[in-house]
Amino acid sequence: MSDARLPPLLRDKDRDAPSAFTPESLLREARRQKRAESVAVPEICLLDPDGDIVRALCAGGLARRHTGWVCYHTEMWVFDLEGHEIGVVGCAVGGAFAVLVAEEMFASGCHLLISVTSSGQITAQGAPPYFIVIDRAWRDEGTSYHYLPPSDWSEAPAPLLERLGGAFEDGPRVLTGPTWTTDAPFRETEAAIAAARARGILAVEMEAAALYAFATARMRDVICLAHVTNQMGTIEGDFEKGEANGSEDALSVVARIAARLGRGAPGISTRQAP
Repeated sequence: MSDARLPPLLRDKDRDAPSAFTPESLLREARRQKRAESVAVPEICLLDPDGDIVRALCAGGLARRHTGWVCYHTEMWVFDLEGHEIGVVGCAVGGAFAVLVAEEMFASGCHLLISVTSSGQITAQGAPPYFIVIDRAWRDEGTSYHYLPPSDWSEAPAPLLERLGGAFEDGPRVLTGPTWTTDAPFRETEAAIAAARARGILAVEMEAAALYAFATARMRDVICLAHVTNQMGTIEGDFEKGEANGSEDALSVVARIAARLGRGAPGISTRQAP
């Protein structure tokens, strides 16, 4: 198919070319406007699209605002988790927003990004809530196509998945498997759900395909988790996440990931973009 016949999303893409607009330039100008010093973020950062983790930490007096985080669209909070300092941004929902924040996090000193997003059950794996370490995500969104050529899946960094083997044997229930990333949650039709189930997809969410495409293209360490909390409103009493809106279980899982993948973990190597 000629370029002229492609949809705009797939036209005029030179994915190997540097961007004219960079997170470094945005942060530079934001610091100038806000008269803020350049202060690195923690090496481990967390995306909390639902915002429940941030709200629980702040309500318990366990988080402090990162005064050097100058993103125009979000606030970063810093907290301590089993010996790891972690920076968390809440309510960055959807692939485009998540990757915008991820770019700025890595430009500010992040070395490992963990995303924990609520998701809807596609293939039953028992009653929610439970977690899925996403090993690949079906690319039914737009952001990933700005980072990688068209394909069906975005893949998690294989070395990170390998290091997480056996990390979740005691604690909240954690599976590993594929998800479907959509950017139109209210267009999850019966036909689309059936097709996803036929592919062996376990859950639907809104960020992983974009974040994994960014991770691959920019050589960054990113791990995405789906917190399966619902059956898309098809039953009464849906969307229950557990204690403290699921934040306690989510932080338990994040702590296990940080222990395995944090820079102080034995043998860990950190990938960096050229």
